[in-house]
Amino acid sequence: MKEKLLGKTLEELRQAAAECGLKPFVGNQLAGWMYGKKVHSFDEMTNIGKDARAALAARFDLGTAAPVGSALSSDGTSKYLFPVCCEHAGVWENSAVEAVVIPDQDRRTLCVSSQAGCRMGCRFCMTGRQGWHGNLSAADILNQFISIPEAGELTGTVFMGMGEPLDNYGAVSRAIEVLTAPWGFGWSPKRVTVSTIGLLPNLRTLLDGQRCHIAVSLHNPFPEERLSIMPVQKAWPLKDVIALLRRYDFSGQRRVSFEYTMFAGFNDDKRHADALCHLLRGLECRVNLIRFHKIPDFPYDCATDFAMQQFRDRLNNNGLICTIRTSRGEDILAACGMLAGQHSQRS
Repeated sequence: MKEKLLGKTLEELRQAAAECGLKPFVGNQLAGWMYGKKVHSFDEMTNIGKDARAALAARFDLGTAAPVGSALSSDGTSKYLFPVCCEHAGVWENSAVEAVVIPDQDRRTLCVSSQAGCRMGCRFCMTGRQGWHGNLSAADILNQFISIPEAGELTGTVFMGMGEPLDNYGAVSRAIEVLTAPWGFGWSPKRVTVSTIGLLPNLRTLLDGQRCHIAVSLHNPFPEERLSIMPVQKAWPLKDVIALLRRYDFSGQRRVSFEYTMFAGFNDDKRHADALCHLLRGLECRVNLIRFHKIPDFPYDCATDFAMQQFRDRLNNNGLICTIRTSRGEDILAACGMLAGQHSQRS
């Protein structure tokens, strides 16, 4: 299997060129073609000589792969299915992941996957139900940006697709480096949001090493109740996650938000709203209320619109910025918690 160039840093691309007997500046050209122009073959790199391209192709693979399935929602959301090959238990296995493009007026946000499946085991998430089948490489992650039809239209990304990003921190941080480096996509870190359920060691590393936005999956302010739907609460309690976040400044360009999926009769009443206000008091943040999309064998339904509005208003009246997130792509199983790496086709 050839080594993939996608996901390599500028210095690594220069080294790859040197390994083929080429001048270091060819590495700069590779970066421009792959990350700037988002090409899919060496033949498209017209300012690199034919013999040089042949030498590169003999030793390396770009790492791009077209989606093998797609679905289009009635609200304009697009979902793409990508083949991946992941190492799992010492064996390389073929799998698939989904990426979602969410349009909003002149914006296009990519919801990107970082793992095939997930090992966090959140009971309300379809991805968590299927278990973990391996980590994606940086090439697998970046391919989702490059190989979709909207590649040239993207205005931002959220690492909220399949997997827990901080459980695959090495590949995710490398992908973010490519996205934000001048020799890469050249994006501002403000265009990148990383979601996590609170893996403390890697969350601390992310906060220290990156300037992107953070979104924490909270879903219940009471430890025992959160533990009943999110096993991570036992290893990394929410109170410790909040204590870590309080050590950082979110009053400037970097933001932290909390994702709160609303379950009827479980976390949608005055008691939970008041506990959430107490938990987050004094922290510069916002809370996003998310409609729950029903999945099999989970006992709760989505909270009513009235309950969500009452909850939002109570948080806002107590000094928290709280909004109800618009649900997108539910009809193609592309909404929050519904991604499962399944082949689907809809137009």
